[in-house]
Amino acid sequence: MKPTRRDFIKQTTLAAGSLMAMPIVSKAEFFNSSVDDSIKIALIGCGGRGTGAALQALLTKQNVKLVAMADAFRDRLDDCYNNLIADDLTDINGVAGTVKNKVAVTEATKFTGFDAYQKAIALADVVILTTPPGFRPVHFEEAVKQGKHIFMEKPVATDPAGIKRVLDAAQIAKQKKLNVVVGLQRHYQNSYRALYGKLKEGLIGDITSAQVWWNNEGVWMNPRKAGQTEMEYQMRNWYYFNWICGDHIVEQHIHNMDVMNWFKGDFPVKAQGMGGREVRKGKEYGEIFDHHYVEFQYADGSIMNSQCRHIKGTMSKVDELIVGTKGNINCGAMNITDRKGKVIYQFDKGKENNPYQTEHDELFAAIAKKEYKFADAEHGAKSTMTAILGRLATYSGQVVEFDKALNSGLSLQPSTYAWDADMPVKPNADGYYPVAIPGVTKYFS
Repeated sequence: MKPTRRDFIKQTTLAAGSLMAMPIVSKAEFFNSSVDDSIKIALIGCGGRGTGAALQALLTKQNVKLVAMADAFRDRLDDCYNNLIADDLTDINGVAGTVKNKVAVTEATKFTGFDAYQKAIALADVVILTTPPGFRPVHFEEAVKQGKHIFMEKPVATDPAGIKRVLDAAQIAKQKKLNVVVGLQRHYQNSYRALYGKLKEGLIGDITSAQVWWNNEGVWMNPRKAGQTEMEYQMRNWYYFNWICGDHIVEQHIHNMDVMNWFKGDFPVKAQGMGGREVRKGKEYGEIFDHHYVEFQYADGSIMNSQCRHIKGTMSKVDELIVGTKGNINCGAMNITDRKGKVIYQFDKGKENNPYQTEHDELFAAIAKKEYKFADAEHGAKSTMTAILGRLATYSGQVVEFDKALNSGLSLQPSTYAWDADMPVKPNADGYYPVAIPGVTKYFS
C-alpha cells in the first residue's frame, strides 16, 4: 500500500523518532552559501511529525531540496525517507503528487547517533527540528550557532532550564536575523487570524477570562522490548517521560493555552491546579498524569481555566473560549457572540486553510526573498513555560509563580546522552516509575 500524506500529516500527529546530543562549538554558516540557488533543508527528527513537516517544506513553491536527515534510530530515518520518495503521495485535499524529485538525501547525508544533528545542520540553509521536545533547546542552540533559519515544533523544552536556553538563543537568532517559526500553527490559521483581528478591533472588549481544553483518549504507547537499555526504552516510549516529553499538558495542551497568551498579549504570573492518574496506572505509562486542571492568573487579574485529559470513554474536546467584557470568541465555532449569545461575527469556513502548510509556505517565501520576518522563538518559549508552569502546579498542588519557576534552574535532563546513561527517572524493582504526589512533591521552598 502506497503511503499517503494523510498517514503522517494530521493535526494530532506526534513525532515518533528522537535524536539528542550535547552541543559543540562550531563556526557559524549563513544562508545560501552553497553553489546552486536551491534552499537546502536538513530534517532533525524523522518521526511522524518530522515526516509531515519535511513534506510540507517540500510542497512549498520555493526551490527547495532536502539534503540531510538525522535521527537517533536508523529505522525511523528509513521509514521517513521511504515515505518522502514514494511515487504517489496524496495531499490533504486528495490531490496526488510526488516530492521525490526534491529529496537529495544520499547515504552519506543520512546521519544517526548522538552527534547526528550537528552533521545534518552543517549541510543546510534551513533546519527542521522535530524531535521530541526534550532535545529542542540543544538543537535550537546549535542551529542558531551555525546561522541557520529554523522551523521547530512545539513545545520548545520540557523544563525551566531548557526554556532559558531557548530564550537566550532566540536573542542571538534575532541579532543574526534568522527566521524562526514555531509549530504553534493556530498563528498561521485563517480563522484564528480573523478572530484575533476582530479582537484587536475591540469587538469583545477587554479579555477577562478564558476556558481552554485538550480532552481526548490519548496517544500511542510502545512496550518495552528485550535488550533495550533504559535510555532506548524511554526514547522509544518518549511520551510518558517528563525529561523528554513534559507530560501531555506540555506536549499537546500548549496549543490551547497559547491561544489565550496570544490573544491576551501576555503570559500568566502564577498557577495552581490539580491532577493525577485515574486510569493510566500501569508501568508502561511511565510517570505522567492522565488529567490536569489548572487555574492560571495574569497580572491584571484575568483567569485562564485549563483542562486536559487522556481517558478513554470521556468527553472529547479540543477548543478555546475567550471571554471579554462585550462578548466571547468561540474558536472552534469560528465566531464571536455578544453577551446574550447572539452571533455578531462568523468566519467563512470555506476560507479556512491548512495552517501546517501555511507556516512553511510563509517561512520559505521569506527565506527565498532574503527577508527577515519571523521571530517566533521567544513567544513559543514563554507559551511552553506556561504549560510547564501548569505541570509544576498540578504535580505539587502548590501555587507556582512564573518568574520563580523560570529562573529556578530546574532541569530534568540526563547528565549525559548515551545509550547506557544514568537516567533522571528509573523504574523500581517491579518496573514502576515514581509519580508526583500533590502535597508531597515539592520543587521550590
